[in-house]
Amino acid sequence: MIYLVAVLCVLGIAGGQILFKLSAASLQRVGIFDPQTLITLFTAFALYGITTIAWVWVLQKIELGKAYPLMAMAFVLVPIGSHFVFGERFSVQYFVGVALIMSGIVVALKA
Repeated sequence: MIYLVAVLCVLGIAGGQILFKLSAASLQRVGIFDPQTLITLFTAFALYGITTIAWVWVLQKIELGKAYPLMAMAFVLVPIGSHFVFGERFSVQYFVGVALIMSGIVVALKA
């Protein structure tokens, strides 16, 4: 259960990053007073806030050294999300890096 909440925190952080990028693009296009821009920005803030509270709960239950490697999954999830939402492309080196990150997560969690 604790690891599930930790993974949900990572998903929330990744989703928040995508929302922040959407907010930034909207700010550049239409400015800060656009209702859609504000909704997206405050949704990102709310998601980060809820995720932070959940992360604090996770840290009450398990050691930081066990929980924190899971946060590295955000380095994988955010670019994947950016591919689907923004159409960003990645090189072969990126996928090698993702494989190394995922391997590191597995090694760290089994330690």
